[in-house]
Amino acid sequence: MNLNHVTLIVSDFERSRAFYQALGLVQIVDAPPRYARFQCPGGDVTLSIEVTGEDAAPPRAQLFFECDDLDERVERLQASGIDFTQEPTDVDYLWREARLLDPDGHDIRLFYSDGNRLEPPWKIQQEGS
Repeated sequence: MNLNHVTLIVSDFERSRAFYQALGLVQIVDAPPRYARFQCPGGDVTLSIEVTGEDAAPPRAQLFFECDDLDERVERLQASGIDFTQEPTDVDYLWREARLLDPDGHDIRLFYSDGNRLEPPWKIQQEGS
């Protein structure tokens, strides 16, 4: 099994589309004023936004984007006007992480794991491995 994509319910199509493009996601589907899908550069994971008419609040999603160039990327995004709620910080689960909110308040984390995302010291060992 593999995760196909995540869809975020958003309140303003254009505002959210611009935000995710500014983060560096590549838009691959455009169906305004309701739906857009983005692909993560360097991978095949996708994220979509959708205006459904449902209340988008309170936001309940946390999205994590792994970045090999975390500090430089945060500097570039800040220079383009994106505000962060947390500067890149070393955290106790062995990542370096920066935090920001998307236009609807979804919690976005940009991080560098240095391999600890899939291979943390506390990983459960599978039988036969």
